[in-house]
Formats: sequence, structure tokens, C-alpha cells
Amino acid sequence: MFKNPRRVFFLLFILTMLLVVIDLPENYRLKFSALGFTVDRVINPPTIRLFGFEKKFTTSLGLDLAGGSHVVLEADMKDIRQSDRATALESAKEVIDRRVNFFGVAEPVVQTAVSENSYRIIVELPGVSDVDQAISLIGQTALLDFREFIDESEASPGAFIIPTLETTTSVGLTGKDLARASMQFSPNTGEPEIALEFNSEGGKKFAEATRRLTGKPLAIFLDDIPLTAPVVQGVISEGNAVITGSFTQEGAKTLALQLNAGALPVSVKPVEQRTVEATLGAESVTKSIRAGVIGLGFVAIFMIAQYGRLGLIADAALIIYGLLAFGLFRLFGVTLTLPGIAGFLLSIGMAVDSNILIFERYKEELRGGKPWKIAIEHAFGKAWDSIRDANFTTIITSLILFNPGNWSILPSSGLVRGFAATLLIGVFVSLFTGIVVTRTFIRVFYSEKRSE
Repeated sequence: MFKNPRRVFFLLFILTMLLVVIDLPENYRLKFSALGFTVDRVINPPTIRLFGFEKKFTTSLGLDLAGGSHVVLEADMKDIRQSDRATALESAKEVIDRRVNFFGVAEPVVQTAVSENSYRIIVELPGVSDVDQAISLIGQTALLDFREFIDESEASPGAFIIPTLETTTSVGLTGKDLARASMQFSPNTGEPEIALEFNSEGGKKFAEATRRLTGKPLAIFLDDIPLTAPVVQGVISEGNAVITGSFTQEGAKTLALQLNAGALPVSVKPVEQRTVEATLGAESVTKSIRAGVIGLGFVAIFMIAQYGRLGLIADAALIIYGLLAFGLFRLFGVTLTLPGIAGFLLSIGMAVDSNILIFERYKEELRGGKPWKIAIEHAFGKAWDSIRDANFTTIITSLILFNPGNWSILPSSGLVRGFAATLLIGVFVSLFTGIVVTRTFIRVFYSEKRSE
């Protein structure tokens, strides 16, 4: 297929039309009159509904652009042992992050900060202007509850019924009965599992529950949301239990943190709260877009002045680059912040850099006396090594800044991650447009111009 440039060009044309629709502005009022017709309607990007799946192609803006709430919570650690405080803080963070996601906030930022005896959780909620509502949601102590199915038929291990508050009832075992939960590896299989340790009172309750529910699931809820429903394999009277299953190491660690949120109840109180006005973000967006448009305009003019028709082709490919990158931002739900916009603009520069490398190689091939058709093909092949290496190093840097593993030694700020996300997507898109789009345009248009 890729050996037929006209067919590739047709596919690129279809892709461009699709991207134009996906990238439509939100709530944009189109109003004009022409030839006796008047158009007055509000335009929005499309929404896809398929087999119960719904995807809205809208732009998510960060706290610095959309405004919202900034809340700092202080965790009360006076009743928590020193050795358990780090785990308790991470558990509280996990629960707050879970609550915020259920609250429907787009790309919230939840991170911890420890300084001497101060244990804090910083929460940023883009688009949430009611700070009191946010605090009432995220500031509650986590509630852990062990529940059994009411209907015996739903308690069958093969029933595959998701437990709910309506279909289950509490067995009288709560977070205060659980001493701690931790991830460990099975000595028999080496697979990750979760170890539960109950206190003396909790051990008695757990023994009674497992005696009654042997062969049946015991559901565990956190904040009225089911976490897991392991099947009781037998009576457990020692006060220690293990939850097994097809856990990944990260999944087992997350579940242990969620259980600890109820096992090590930590009360939090707001010590700082403020509302970030959206007007400040709107002003910054306007200036950033203006700067970006001016910069791109100069780049486009330079490319045409330096390379003529080839520069014009590069500018056309750059337009497709912008449409594709912005469409992917919407598709993956990337939250745009000011640093994110900076990462996007930086990746545009790298997209142009790929074209410059190709065109300069093309000039070298022409000076060597090769026919222009052979010269342009050799230019793409010889420039690819430089383009690949330059973009590969940027990809590594973007991954380090994005910190997908949440390693403590690497940055975890939402603003830094926003920059890394847009830069990473932009680099991959620039590789596609620089090699596929530009090459196709040259084969379809530039060759025809030179053959006349």
C-alpha cells in the first residue's frame, strides 16, 4: 500500500477530514449569512457511542488554565506508630485519589509532602469551584467494611456477580478490626498476594465469618465501593489471612494500600484552600496561543523562503501534524496546562527539524549529480538515522519526566507530567508526519511539478 503514493495520499486526506471534525472547538457559535441563507448554530466536537462505550472528544484543561480548587490536607498521625506513618499517608492518598476520580474531575493532581513531623496531601481539582464540596468529599476518614451476599444463589463462586451494598450485608468486621495489610510473594508460586493481619478482636470476628462463609465470597468494601470479593477457602482462626489471585505486583500493592486506608484510619483536615480563577488561565492561554501562532508563522515563512515548493509541502505536513497531535490529546484525555502547551510547541519545532534534515540531504544528493527522483529517496533514507536518534533521546527524556512508575526519585508534579505527555505524543506524531506525510506529498505533488 505504501508503495502507491496516491493511495496513501487519499488515506491521509480522509484522516485529515476526520481530524478536522474531532478537533472542532467546543460550544463555538457559527453565524453568517450568504446568498440568502443564514446559518446560526452552536458547533461541538462529536461524541462516539458504541456498545455502551461513550467517548467525548473534548479538551481537558489543567488548574492553571481552567481554574479550580487547590486544597492542602494535614494528616493527623498522633495515633499512628512512626513505622506505619509513611504507609498510612500513602493509603490516605490512594483513597483520596479514588474519591476524586469518582467525583468526575478530569486529571486531578494528588500528591504527598512530608516535612519533619508534617504529613500533608496536596490536591488540585481542575474545574471544581466549590471548595467546600470538594473538602467534604475528600476529607472523610476511609470506611472499610467486610460484607457477605444476602442471596445464597449470588454467593456461588461461579455466579460472577459484582457485590453491591444492596445485595450484601455487613458481617460486623470493619477497618478498626484490621491491623494492617501488605503485599508479599507466595512462597509456593512466587505470585504477588495480599497478607491481612487482624487484631485480637478482629481475629475472632474473622474466624466466625470464615466458618460461616467457607466456599463463599467475602466482599470487601471501601467507602461503599467494592474492592475485591475473595472466596473463603476454609476456617481461619489465627487472625492472619492471605488474598490470592491473578495479581500484578502493582495491583497487589494498590489493593494493600486501599485496605490499609481502612486499617490505619487517618483523619485529615484542610490547612490551606484556595480557588484559582479561570480568567487568569484564559489570559495565559490567549497569550500562549498568540505566541505560538506568531512563532509558527515565522517558521512557515522561513521554510518557504529557504526551500521553495519543498518548504510549502513541509508547511502542509505541519498542519496535519497539528491536527493529529491535538486529536490524540483529546482521544487520550491529555490535560492541557501551560507547560503542556510548551511541550506541544517544542515538538512542532522538532517536526520541522526532521524536514530540514531531509531537505539538506536532498541538496547534497543533487550536488553529487544524482537525478532528483533518486536524490529525494536517498535523502529520506540517509536522514532517517539522524531523525531516529534525535527523537529517541527526546522520548527517553519525556518518559523520565512523565514518571509512569511513580518513582519517588523522579518528578511527580502534574505540570511536569503535562509537559512530558504532550512532548511525547508530539514526538511520535512528528516522526509520522516527517517520514510518511512529507514523503507522500513530495511523491504526489513535487514530482509532478518537476516533470512538467
